[in-house]
Amino acid sequence: MLRKSYRSLLAVMLTLVMTLLVSCSSPTVTKPPTYTPDKIAQIQKYASTVTDLRETMPTLATSIQNRNWTEVGSFIHGPLGELRQKMSYLTRELLPQDQKAAREAAQDLFTRLESIDLATESGNYQKAVDNYRLAIKDFDAFLQLIPE
Repeated sequence: MLRKSYRSLLAVMLTLVMTLLVSCSSPTVTKPPTYTPDKIAQIQKYASTVTDLRETMPTLATSIQNRNWTEVGSFIHGPLGELRQKMSYLTRELLPQDQKAAREAAQDLFTRLESIDLATESGNYQKAVDNYRLAIKDFDAFLQLIPE
């Protein structure tokens, strides 16, 4: 009988000790990931190429405006040909919470460029203009995610 009392008392004591330990412990707070200065410098190095390509987009607009479909296709496959690779690299370097938005903006941009390219095959001026306008928005949305 005495053993049962000790077991019950021991169980209650262990419960109290565990409750005290859990309630007194402080949760570990992890800081959200941030960019180091070296990481920002590395990202900016590669971002400059993407930014330079964004600055060439008016050339594409001029070719679309002039309905020079051969030049439009050449520009998309030429100077903008390396854009996918550069944007993919930059996306991988961003913080995890920014990567999804960057991937989506980049994918939307490439979809728009492909639509412009398809519009050149049929000479569809309005489709090319509409997709160019949306491509610029997508490009700018991607660039907004790049840390300064």
